[in-house]
Amino acid sequence: MTQEKSTKLILNNQYVKDLSFENPNSPMSISKIANNPQINFNIDINAGKLNDTSYEVVLTISADAKDKEDEKFLIFLTELKFAGLFTVKAESSDEEELKRILLIDCPTLLFPFARRIIADTTREGGFPPLMMEPINFADLYSQNTKH
Repeated sequence: MTQEKSTKLILNNQYVKDLSFENPNSPMSISKIANNPQINFNIDINAGKLNDTSYEVVLTISADAKDKEDEKFLIFLTELKFAGLFTVKAESSDEEELKRILLIDCPTLLFPFARRIIADTTREGGFPPLMMEPINFADLYSQNTKH
């Protein structure tokens, strides 16, 4: 009989570390949104060790919207750094397992809240809420670890 090793993951706290929204060409940018602008997303994940079992994971999401007809015309730009404090207790000291937890499981827990903040921020900026598609962080991790 084999014993299964278990890992305990606890989300202790989550918070906005940094949030910015720019609407540099207002009020003209408000009318440009009706033309289905080009929207670009960028996502980054960073994890830092605080002590033996505590980690801060920061999910950075940036998005910009540009006029399709004039790519130099910035409609809006937003960036969010949304963080979580996690406790990870593992029975094994497998570094790869820890890396997968911090870069897949933790951002998966943070993403719905970050998505909502991005949607609310763009709506408060005078635009329709920017609704991001769900992200498969396991696929993202796999793509970034291939050589």
